[in-house]
Amino acid sequence: MASRTLEVITTHVNADFDALASMVAAKKLYPEALLVFPGAQERNLREFFVRSSLYFLDFAKVKDINLEELKRLILVDVRQASRIGKFAEAFPNPDIDVHIYDHHPSSPDDLTGSLEVIRPAGAAVSILTRIIKERQISLTPDEATIMALGIYEDTGSFTFASTTIEDFEAAAYLLSQGANLNTVSEMLTRELTVDQISLLNDMIRNATTLNINGIDIVLARATASQYIGDFAVLAHQFMDMENINVLFALAQMEDRVYVVGRSRLSEVNVGEILGELGGGGHSYAASATIKDTPLAQVEETLQQLLQTQISPRRTARELMSFPVKFIRHEATIAEAHQSMTRLNMNALLVMDGKNLVGLISRQIVEKAIYHGLQDLPVKEYMTTEFATVGPEASLAQIQERLVINKQRLLPVVDQNRVLGVISRTDLLNLLMASGAGAEFKLDKELAQPLRKKKIVSLLRERLPQRILKILQQVGQIADELGYNAYVVGGFVRDLMLRHENLDIDIVIEGDGITFARQFAERHQVRVRVFHKLKTAVIIFPDGFKVDVATARTEYYEAPGALPIVEGSSIKMDLYRRDFTINTLAVKLNKRHFGVLIDFFGAQRDLKEQHISVLHNLSFVEDPTRVFRAIRFEQRFNFQISKLTASLIENAVKINFFDRLSGARLFGELKLILQEANPIPAIARMASFDLLQFIHPNLRCDPGTKWMLDQVRGVLSWHDLLFLEDRYERWLVYFLGLIEPLKGEQLRELTQRLNMKPELAKTMLWAKKAADEALVRLYRQPDLGRKEIYHLLHMFPTEYLLYMMAKTRQEASQRAISLYFTQLKDVRPLLKGRDLQKMGYTPGPHFKVMLESLLNARLDQEVSTIEEERDYIRSHFGRPAVELAAAP
Repeated sequence: MASRTLEVITTHVNADFDALASMVAAKKLYPEALLVFPGAQERNLREFFVRSSLYFLDFAKVKDINLEELKRLILVDVRQASRIGKFAEAFPNPDIDVHIYDHHPSSPDDLTGSLEVIRPAGAAVSILTRIIKERQISLTPDEATIMALGIYEDTGSFTFASTTIEDFEAAAYLLSQGANLNTVSEMLTRELTVDQISLLNDMIRNATTLNINGIDIVLARATASQYIGDFAVLAHQFMDMENINVLFALAQMEDRVYVVGRSRLSEVNVGEILGELGGGGHSYAASATIKDTPLAQVEETLQQLLQTQISPRRTARELMSFPVKFIRHEATIAEAHQSMTRLNMNALLVMDGKNLVGLISRQIVEKAIYHGLQDLPVKEYMTTEFATVGPEASLAQIQERLVINKQRLLPVVDQNRVLGVISRTDLLNLLMASGAGAEFKLDKELAQPLRKKKIVSLLRERLPQRILKILQQVGQIADELGYNAYVVGGFVRDLMLRHENLDIDIVIEGDGITFARQFAERHQVRVRVFHKLKTAVIIFPDGFKVDVATARTEYYEAPGALPIVEGSSIKMDLYRRDFTINTLAVKLNKRHFGVLIDFFGAQRDLKEQHISVLHNLSFVEDPTRVFRAIRFEQRFNFQISKLTASLIENAVKINFFDRLSGARLFGELKLILQEANPIPAIARMASFDLLQFIHPNLRCDPGTKWMLDQVRGVLSWHDLLFLEDRYERWLVYFLGLIEPLKGEQLRELTQRLNMKPELAKTMLWAKKAADEALVRLYRQPDLGRKEIYHLLHMFPTEYLLYMMAKTRQEASQRAISLYFTQLKDVRPLLKGRDLQKMGYTPGPHFKVMLESLLNARLDQEVSTIEEERDYIRSHFGRPAVELAAAP
């Protein structure tokens, strides 16, 4: 017999990147061992070998291995004899030492070894990487890249439910060893071949749905005359396309049937089911290969297994708690707090008689008490938009309602009658007791409300090259400082809506001021710092500005007060914002550049076109958010959500606006009036009875609506004239809105809004004078050019436009139009110095001469400078110099 001196590292047939990566990692632990694939590799892996220069790995061919020389077999990413090809012939043999490194769950036909390192992880190579790190074994960048490929593929770039902390830690270590993420990204970008597309279409056409013990299971069948790689990838795409919870995909290729199982439900363990067919895997992802058996027979066997292996579905009726603990809607906030403390509950149902009308959480109750609202009824701050389930709802539906909707309690309702409740704790206890233990994980769509996706292509499509470069530079400086950098707020919101917005707000997890100074020094730009707010402004040479803030949180000591600012994380920074649609952030650090982060369902609200606050006391803490809600609703043609509208009505009823400073109220009103068409927003304000907080006498009645429509028309007319005449659009709309106010009412308004003295003084004088001027135009419709000029020239442009909008008399409109188009800029060509050159002695009479000349020009008596000189001479006599020189 040959002496046993051979060591071999191998993996499963149809090896993928995790198998290759694990073999490379094992080679670092067993440097004398040969690397041997037991059979074919997946197409992506074969292409990788063809395109790369990594033949240094020195793989041996399985046909050249003499099993009689085998001393040690190192198995990676596998431990089943049925999946290791020729090497299965070596078992059982006590003379062969077996070492196993695997991350798959146990199955009845598992091999055993003298050394077994088996842990749940997203990728087998993560387990080996940890050992390499602990032993301080160095890696080349090429080795680190191959190992990273394995982790990224088997974890779906860290999105699969199987991903663990160990996978993240392993990937971080490999990056520190020089792993090239460009290579990783290139290899994992899979474009389907024509054959794969045909196979996928075959699956779609031949898919059927079985209902077993209340669970829908999709069976998809396909056939191909030759082997087509990446069948698991096709199954995964089909599952995502059709939003399937449980899928078994079967494909007959050559003399084999390939089966791929995927499950998002705890009741269906695809690893155990396909283990019965000689395959294996995890509870949520598994595969099997059956040789020399017809597809129909494999499908029949699989269906029989499904009938016996799938547990009856757990329903809401079985999981709910009852009798239900609740509080009446008229109970006070203080009473709700007492009930929660006594019952040791973090949320309560709110009932109106037998009707379920809302939910209220401990967080809202405690914050309301902090703001002194303990005597108000619960109905004012309860959540009225909430999900419920019927008694036959599945575990998946329960998970979705609790996690996606971020509810603490899920009412179980049948025909408007509350049968029970299911809490987050109930769900967690069920999952932990489900038998899967730590292996069970929520579907990745449900486990974490945070939503992430790459939008680099959108950034490149929508942003000017200069702006994109600035964002990249921000990420580079943040990396050097060890900070996280994000662009946030309206910039990101409008980017997703495809609206133009280049107002850049950067949030730094770190020290925003230090970052801004470092950026300014590196790129030779100016920076302005505001230490109290922990913010800075980066100012470029052409005046372009980028706002920088330290990630911070805010709290309010009283309703309507300015916030107190403290440093915090990006999530808490976004949570302090007004509406969900403004909570999006895009990470700018190089490694994650262009990753969109959504903690609070902003993408959902953008898609559904909703304006929603982040919490029920949002308007209590800052009533100005009411006006912003209306502004965004009208600007984007969205709809204020039902709950948010209810909270606005509550804020109006309790009147937190009286605690709001006039300057802040006026600021929000100006922003509304600066919109392209503020009229719908004003009408919406009136529908919520908000105009009373500007002045009690303001209404949005037919007269006001007519006035505002006239203003809009006049502004369009003026803009089409292309006059070089800058004016404040908001002020014209404001004058239209307050048109009914006179005298003392107008003075009260300027005081309530805390207007700047100059603006208040002008408004008090000019509005009254404008109204009086309109009366004169009405009574004297035949005024000449000179009279029109002297009547109107003292008014700022905004008040002239207000007058034109207000008047219903055509003659008055013609007069104001004549002033704008012909008279407004009329001036004498001669100036005082010209009169002096003509020989006139300077003095008060110069003013009289020039005013007379202006009137002559207005009356079109003169048009050229020579005619003006002749006019002066004829009306004011020839100057003494000319008389002395006369013969």
